[in-house]
This record gives sequence, structure tokens and C-alpha cells, in this order.
Amino acid sequence: MIRSMTGFGRDHRIIDGREYLVEIRSVNSRYYEFNAKLPRQYMFLEEKLKSLVKSKMSRGKVEVSLSIYNIGSIETAVSVNDAVVENYINVLRATGEKFGLKDDLTMSTVFRMTDAFTIVRAETDEDKIWAAVKETAEAALERFVAMREAEGVKMKEDVLEKLANIEKMTLQVCEYAPETVTAYREKLFAKMQEILDNKQIDEQRILLEAGIYAEKIAVDEETVRLKSHFVQFRDMMNSDEPIGRKLDFLVQEMNREVNTTGSKAQDLRITRLVVDMKSEIEKIREQIQNIE
Repeated sequence: MIRSMTGFGRDHRIIDGREYLVEIRSVNSRYYEFNAKLPRQYMFLEEKLKSLVKSKMSRGKVEVSLSIYNIGSIETAVSVNDAVVENYINVLRATGEKFGLKDDLTMSTVFRMTDAFTIVRAETDEDKIWAAVKETAEAALERFVAMREAEGVKMKEDVLEKLANIEKMTLQVCEYAPETVTAYREKLFAKMQEILDNKQIDEQRILLEAGIYAEKIAVDEETVRLKSHFVQFRDMMNSDEPIGRKLDFLVQEMNREVNTTGSKAQDLRITRLVVDMKSEIEKIREQIQNIE
């Protein structure tokens, strides 16, 4: 199936007290280019994400953005520094007795004590984190691929329509080419008859000159190759493999044959057709630059 290199996919999930958000976007590129935007503590996921995305695309510049938020307190553990709290209380009470102050120590007093609590960051379970990220990323990747395929369907329809236009014009070239030789032969005969003032004309010489002219302007080889390219192009468009580079090469070959036809053309009708054919080929080339 034809796929565009432009796409976007997003998924959001809450798993085991964490909120995960994955966004995948891509644009066209000659090769596979990967870039990840990850929180610093989760950089270990970069290569895993790169491999996961690579399994679903072969060409394009892709960026994966990952955000992870803690809903609960699973990332931290809080402990009380008993010795520090005890020392604070003893000092405060001793000071109260010394100056005759009322003992009004409460829990809120303890909470305000400097260094009374220690916050310890819990160790990250990398396998558990990756399992959740992978689940989210796979869902985002599914939407990403679906968008690229939907865009690819539109591109295929457009490209095949333009290819059909080129085919029609190629058939017209095949129709006009023999007429050009006939017209030249008649023109040559009339010119020689005028020069020789109606004297006997060597028809063999006329045929020979017309034959030489026909060889110079013959576009049979070019049109035959073009028709072959059309068949090959359609076969590629129905392939399930990445075909962007192959199509680009084939379009170059089509353009070469049309250019040669234009350089040989001695018929204004063919010249006009060649201009239109080159225009359609250029439109196809622009489209396939975004085909994977």
C-alpha cells in the first residue's frame, strides 16, 4: 500500500499511577531519520522507541515526543529524621522552661522544622516503564500509520490520474508522428517540382530524402519505452513495499524519453504535447517526493 511520509499519531494513557502521552509526527526525507524528545530520566527509552517506530516505516524524518507525569507519589519516599526532630523538641522545651514560655508544640511545628524529613527518590523500574510506554507508543503508532496510508490513497489516485493523461498524450504523439513524415514528403515533392519547373522528378530520390528525414524524427523507440514505463509504474503503485525511490528513478526515465521526443519533433502539435507531458511528469515528481 502506498504511504505518505507525512503523518501524525497520538495516544494518552494512565497506567499504574503514571500518565503517559506519546506523539509521533513525520515529514518527508530521503532516509530514515529519528529524533526523540524525552524527559531526562527516561533517556534509556530512546533506542527502544527508535526500533519500534522503525519497524513501521522505512523512510522519512520522524519525531517522537514522550511525556510522563506522576499522578501518585510512586516516584518518592518520605522518611522522618527522628534524631533531628527529637533534638529540635528538646531544645525548644528547654528554651521554654528557661524563659517561662508556654509549651504549645504541635505536629505543625514539627512540619516546619528544617531537615525534619528526608525525601528519597524511588528507583525506577525500567522494564515496567517501558512496558507502559510501549503500549502507549504502539497505539499512537497505529494512528500514525493509518494517517500515512490514508494520505497515500489520495496521492495514488492523483498520480495515476496524471499518468493516464500522459498516456493519452503519448498515443496522440504516435498518431501525429507518421503524419509529419507524409507532410514532409509532400512538401519536398512540391518544392522540387517548383524548382524543376514541372520537369520529371525522381520519385526514388523523394522517397530516399523522406526516409532519411523519417529516421531523424522517428520517436517510435521513445514512445515504446514510455509505454513500458507506464506499465512498470502501475505495477509499482500496487506494491506493498516502499517504492518512493524506485518511482523517482522511473519518473526521471519518463522525463528523459519525453525530452528526446521533444528534441526530435518537427510538428507543432507534438511540441505542444511534449510541453504538457513534461508538466504532468513534474506534478507526479512533486507528489512522489512524499511517498515512502
